[in-house]
Amino acid sequence: MNIGRYLEILAVSFRLGLTSFGGPVAHLGYFQDEYVKRRKWLDDRTYADLIALCQFLPGPASSQVGISIGMVRGGVLGGLLAWIGFTLPSVVALIVFALYVQQVDTGGSVWIEGLKLVAVAVVAHAILNMGKKLTPDQPRIAMAVLAAIAVLFYQTALAQISVIVLAGIFGYLLFKHSDLPEGADIHLNLRKSIGMISLILFFGLLLFLPVMTSFFPNIYVQLVDIFYRIGSIVFGGGHVVLPLLEREVVPPGLISEEVFLAGYGAAQAVPGPLFTFSSFIGTSIEGISGGLVAVLAMFFPSFLLLIGVLPFWNTIRKKKSIRAALLGVNAAVVGILIAALYDPIWTSAVDQTKDFAVVLASFAFLYFWKVPAWLIVIFTVLFNVVLSGLL
Repeated sequence: MNIGRYLEILAVSFRLGLTSFGGPVAHLGYFQDEYVKRRKWLDDRTYADLIALCQFLPGPASSQVGISIGMVRGGVLGGLLAWIGFTLPSVVALIVFALYVQQVDTGGSVWIEGLKLVAVAVVAHAILNMGKKLTPDQPRIAMAVLAAIAVLFYQTALAQISVIVLAGIFGYLLFKHSDLPEGADIHLNLRKSIGMISLILFFGLLLFLPVMTSFFPNIYVQLVDIFYRIGSIVFGGGHVVLPLLEREVVPPGLISEEVFLAGYGAAQAVPGPLFTFSSFIGTSIEGISGGLVAVLAMFFPSFLLLIGVLPFWNTIRKKKSIRAALLGVNAAVVGILIAALYDPIWTSAVDQTKDFAVVLASFAFLYFWKVPAWLIVIFTVLFNVVLSGLL
């Protein structure tokens, strides 16, 4: 066992968990900068393929990409450590918010506005870097633009999945006769039999937990059922999970709507995946133990799906037809990122000249001066505070 490698995975992911503000699209930019460019744990093509795979799977796509990279680096334990490091800061913060949110006013804070502006710069930087590699020709540029337009007008999980599927079909039709490089294999010490068992367990729990809840009306069983089910079926990222969670916990009286919305606002101010909002809800319902149960149940489907699918991924992606389809899918992912850059990231963050000035300066430091993303977070927040005080 390579203890140094595992400690490195935990340390790097923990630092990302402390500094990765801005939601799932921004997280992909942070991951690319840290894992692909700086540490070279995987190449650009493999990273793009992992993003494409995780876009197809339900659950928190950016967290799944991080878990996958951890698995590539250090097997299942590496994936677990990557998840712990990335989610722990936001879980702790949101549990604290759940315990004290009624005594804390986070609305309209200048530093929260600064964190939103960080996301604009980071996502724009990620799109430029990915676009250079994934949309190098006119057909793929056209697919990216059309994907962005479609997602801008139809902002649903079904629309996003449909765009990805259509892009895969067009990619196959356009590039099936091209000379396509295979890229590096994803090296995983996972047998396909383990993958099959994991997939069976995934679907088994999805069917069994609602039945178990009716026979054992225990609050912890109920929490596991609610959060496992939502973590298993949600496509489209953290913001999509809001209405589903609200329907599950507010009408039954598990949590008031006021507390729910206060917690959701607080969740925007912490780094890491938005799915850790589950820890706030669980803590509000049943204390710290409820928060831990909720967040574990929320992310457990992602582990089962990745362990189930990744052992087959090398075989699947070596097929020329699949590689051709992935070229289209990867171009569509760029388009989806462009749409997300505008709405909700740009529209929720930039509404005055001062905001654009902060974003412009942050982007320039990222793109031209190659300043590390975590320093950009600090710079953007401080710059926004200073400008807000002067103007």
